[in-house]
Amino acid sequence: MMEKRQFFIDGAWVDPAEARDLEVINPATEKAVAVISLGTAADVDRAVAAAKRAFLSWSETSVQERAALLERIIEIYERRSAEMDEAIRLEMGAPADFTREQQTPAGTGHLQATLEALKSHQFERPSPRGGSVLRHEPIGVCGLITPWNWPINQIAAKVAPALAAGCTMVLKPSEIAPLSGLLFAEILDEAGCPSGVFNLVNGDGPGVGAAMSAHPDIDMMSFTGSTRAGVAVTQNAAPTVKRVALELGGKSPNLIFADADLETAVRFSLESCFSNTGQSCDAPTRLLVENGVYEQVVALAGNIAPETTVGDPAEPGGHIGPVISELQYERIQGHIERGIADGARLVAGGPGKPEGYETGYYVKPTVFAGVTNQMSIARNEIFGPVLVMIPFETEDEAIRMANDTPYGLAAYVQTGDPERAKRVSRKLRAGSVYINGASPDWDVPFGGYKQSGNGREYGEFGLEDFLELKAITG
Repeated sequence: MMEKRQFFIDGAWVDPAEARDLEVINPATEKAVAVISLGTAADVDRAVAAAKRAFLSWSETSVQERAALLERIIEIYERRSAEMDEAIRLEMGAPADFTREQQTPAGTGHLQATLEALKSHQFERPSPRGGSVLRHEPIGVCGLITPWNWPINQIAAKVAPALAAGCTMVLKPSEIAPLSGLLFAEILDEAGCPSGVFNLVNGDGPGVGAAMSAHPDIDMMSFTGSTRAGVAVTQNAAPTVKRVALELGGKSPNLIFADADLETAVRFSLESCFSNTGQSCDAPTRLLVENGVYEQVVALAGNIAPETTVGDPAEPGGHIGPVISELQYERIQGHIERGIADGARLVAGGPGKPEGYETGYYVKPTVFAGVTNQMSIARNEIFGPVLVMIPFETEDEAIRMANDTPYGLAAYVQTGDPERAKRVSRKLRAGSVYINGASPDWDVPFGGYKQSGNGREYGEFGLEDFLELKAITG
């Protein structure tokens, strides 16, 4: 078992102020693979003090200096990508092929997109009418809190633009999936990141997250996680009036119209919902289907869903792995059982573990039909491989139903009519809309409407989140 009790503070690996061990559990085996320490407010104070000292010099570095650091980080990250694959597989049970093809490359994608944005960004420009200079400056010391479901994706999406902007930072990765974050700290150290610019403190929300969000010397909080936790971060941050950027939950609608290529649309819908074992905040989990083809789509889903197999993350193949923890497994089982109790029709999957997987937090890929938009399984973010199918009659009803949710992170449209695709996309209240299975590049903004958060990440949009705007006149 790996011993990972130390934190990275002020350019060195240091012991926590107080020993508070936590085992990191491999969700495929239910066995501990590492032990970390949970930090306290004292560790946060130490890390913030280092970041505050380092800000004085790092904020004055040139674009060229910051770009050179990002280039070194990219080179080392790619060289150590196999280590990152293994860390993510062990900490969250992502299958080896999926980790190598999707999870780990997300880090490279964000680093490269940020580097491009940094090199092209205009940090000073004249005001529209002249007479003043408009200057972008780093916001200061940033607190970064990242989740377990796409661990290095979210770490890179925050750390890279913070570095590029000239900010210093304290990162708290998820305490149940901390190995990728610790490896990333090693990469930054190897790349020569100056002492105090990047700091990492492991811990849970009440112990470290709350101390960060309330800290008077942290100027900005960037948080990705549940809406409930995002509210807590915002409340804790309010007395110090710091900037708060949030990327939160979702219950994303996926609209299939009768003129779509139905088999292609259904296959895409299932693969996208079940990918990463359903543990993606923007997963298309509400499948809204035009009534005239609803039963045909239900039948297709029943035939195609069993093609998604469950398997050992250590084995090669296109299967999905377990969910992250026993707690998450039990939550998902509760949602499935509630759906059955509420009268939804089980098309595939169902309660319990797949046959042959008594050990590990494995969930059957599950599809419900006969769902209404007011059922619990249609309202709540399940965060597992569970798809609900809801019929609609008209385009206007589909749009109303899609928008009838407290969330607004993503939406999906499947149609053979390009004009309809444009028309519907403009009316969907979501930060991202994907048409007929299209996927964006790393320079496209990501973030949500409503209770899915505020602010935008990725590329130049993520960079701007970490910048203040100053007007100099005279």
